[in-house]
Amino acid sequence: QVQLQESGPGLVKSSQTLSLTCSVSGDSITANTCYWTWIRQPPGKGLEWIGSIGYEGSLYYSPSLKGRASISRDTSKNQFSLQLSSATPEDTAVYYCVRAPAGGGMDYWGEGTLVTVSS
Repeated sequence: QVQLQESGPGLVKSSQTLSLTCSVSGDSITANTCYWTWIRQPPGKGLEWIGSIGYEGSLYYSPSLKGRASISRDTSKNQFSLQLSSATPEDTAVYYCVRAPAGGGMDYWGEGTLVTVSS
């Protein structure tokens, strides 16, 4: 069974970099035609796609983040990570890591982790 687990600080100060890591088990982030994705949900708002890293290392980002997001991976640990620079309180959200098969949809989600950006 595929499992994803987010980890990282739950509190970040404004202007600092928000950093999260997703540990994947039950699947390899390089072996299948999947896109390993970060999504967030601010309090009281809908889901927002942040970006994805493909099984072959391709990168995709939401333009709305204006270049602040960076996704990387550690294939030896089967992990992928998110860094969001110049954080503001508007970046406060529950952050999810997700598996998105190339054929469409998102089939496995982490439980989510709340990150609060203090002003």
